Amino acid sequence: MIPLAAIAAYLLTGAVAGFFAGLLGVGGGVVVVPVLTMVFAAQGFPANEVLHLALGTSMATILFTSLSSLRAHHAHQAVLWPVMRRLTPGILAGTLLGAQLAARISSRALSIFFVAFMLMVAFQMVANLRPKPTRSLPGRAGLGVVGGLIGAIASLAAMGGGALTVPYLIWCNVRPHQAIGTSAAVGLPIALGGTVGYVWNGWPHPELPAGSLGFVYLPALAVILLASVMMAPMGARLAHRLPIKVLKRIFAGLLLLLSAKMLWSLYG
Repeated sequence: MIPLAAIAAYLLTGAVAGFFAGLLGVGGGVVVVPVLTMVFAAQGFPANEVLHLALGTSMATILFTSLSSLRAHHAHQAVLWPVMRRLTPGILAGTLLGAQLAARISSRALSIFFVAFMLMVAFQMVANLRPKPTRSLPGRAGLGVVGGLIGAIASLAAMGGGALTVPYLIWCNVRPHQAIGTSAAVGLPIALGGTVGYVWNGWPHPELPAGSLGFVYLPALAVILLASVMMAPMGARLAHRLPIKVLKRIFAGLLLLLSAKMLWSLYG
């Protein structure tokens, strides 16, 4: 029986994750992973598998939030489909590789990687580094390599890739709202490859709690999705009304807040 407090935490997490998936083009992992880590630990799940379960479950939620967010951004004509198609082959290969690596890394090492990654992206957003006016997107091969890197890192951190895709596209002089919309589309192949990887690599672990499909905890996934799929379109609509500078500050603030929370969980 799942405690009511855990169900409430799943619902709130799903609402926040879905909203930010639509608003910022991120997959929601920056919200879902820290919260699920705490809730799973409180439910008494095996300590060595808590973070792996949080990462796998987070990646599975992105499958659905990215679809909802993608539809909303496509309605605003903010998705660069040719860029998305060129990124996808590398992303699928990278996510499968990242999920295999994650299954072989300790929870503490994964936590440190996750926090360091979020701090790096937050700094890039706060610094507001401006690209050279002449910089543009690379060709098909270059985008394939970039997609592989984005997919591998996103799979390790269980995010939709927005924390990498959005800054990269802006660095290549893509308009921020198009970068966010395209990132929402990129989140779909990342989530597909990552989810398959976490299910496959978690399958041989007999100590996982009942209701797990590999490293995906299905009860948490179901409750989170109820809230997140409804909230993603609201975030997407707001993204097209807010100034670019405000979007960047919201993104950076969210990453810094959650980084601090995970550091406290590690060392507090």
